Amino acid sequence: MKHIIELIVQLLTSWGLPANVATNLSITILFIGLTILIYIIDLILKKIIRATFTKIANKSKTDFDDIMLANRVPSSIAQIVPFILTYKLIPNLFYDFEKLQGFIEKTILVVGIALTIWGLRNILNSIKIYLKTLNFLKDKPVDSYIQVFMIFVWLTGVFATVAIVSGISFLEFIAGLGTISAIIILIFRDTILGFVASIQVSINDMVRIGDWISFEKFGADGDVIEINLATVKVQNFDNTITTIPTYALISDSFKNWRGMDESKGRRIKRSLNIRMESIKNLTQADILKISKIQLISEYILNRSKDINTYNETHAVDKSLLINGRNLTNIGVFRKYMETFIEQHSAINKEMMIMVRQLQPSAQGLPIEIYAFSSDKRWANYEFIIADIFDHMIASVNDFDLEISETPVFTSLKK
Repeated sequence: MKHIIELIVQLLTSWGLPANVATNLSITILFIGLTILIYIIDLILKKIIRATFTKIANKSKTDFDDIMLANRVPSSIAQIVPFILTYKLIPNLFYDFEKLQGFIEKTILVVGIALTIWGLRNILNSIKIYLKTLNFLKDKPVDSYIQVFMIFVWLTGVFATVAIVSGISFLEFIAGLGTISAIIILIFRDTILGFVASIQVSINDMVRIGDWISFEKFGADGDVIEINLATVKVQNFDNTITTIPTYALISDSFKNWRGMDESKGRRIKRSLNIRMESIKNLTQADILKISKIQLISEYILNRSKDINTYNETHAVDKSLLINGRNLTNIGVFRKYMETFIEQHSAINKEMMIMVRQLQPSAQGLPIEIYAFSSDKRWANYEFIIADIFDHMIASVNDFDLEISETPVFTSLKK
């Protein structure tokens, strides 16, 4: 390069230009010429490499090469040769200006670091998009792992830039970071926590993309649509988006409904409060009336025979209804509810079906239905529950029972 500049200077001085003007003009001419040459080489290489990638992508069965084309990976690869030529040629033009030559070399290296970061970003984005197309990774927090690599790339780039500008070697600069490691940890606390949480969430299979989760602390109740290094995005059922810190998934309690989705049924667990004053032993007249209910007529007939046989065998004085064994309206109603649930078309018969009596309270005696609906879709599930309890509430009066309600007192005007 020095020899070429001297030849141009000799030519210009032979034309009558002063030596210093000829030197500056020769450097300018070479600088413009090299810039144009490197630019042309860059354009040619981009076209060649992109055309090559396009041909490969058209012939291959995988989508990865198409994704790389869409993310401009070939263009990033094509910039390697122009950058090397720029670094090797341009600074040598200023061999007589040491400070300027050093500044230009550092500037080119910093630009090279930026181009490298941009190229690696395009590659990592391509890998992220491709991995998300794989069925076995669709519900995994791929974004978190790619973000970790990207953070590492950015940190390395920033450290390398500072080392170049300051004139310190990269290894010496990294070694010096040990003294400020506490500050670095403080700055990247959330990132570090998020990274650790992402690994634990993935390894323990706590949350997947598409899971329905409920997180009362953050007001989230909906489907997980994204898991990345710092946050988990949940689309609530009212279509709002709730953002949850990733590390909150391992530090706080939340409910994941995936088990329900993967099971054979969705649990129904709801109760009616019966007014305890309406509970009584059944007389023969009551039994005769209730025995007309077809769903439990056979049960009442058999049960009545067993009770009458017992009372007769033990010579029970039935002048008082309380003596001996008796059918109660609450017991018969509980049996009716159980039989009704067992025969309901929307209930999964392979899973537990139970109608039980809970602890009495000031609100009455709770009779709880515990069963599982075959249809797990939310709207259909709610319809099934409503259908069951519509019937149960309407049937209570047929057993001379009353539903307990909180009394409402109204003031009377004088």
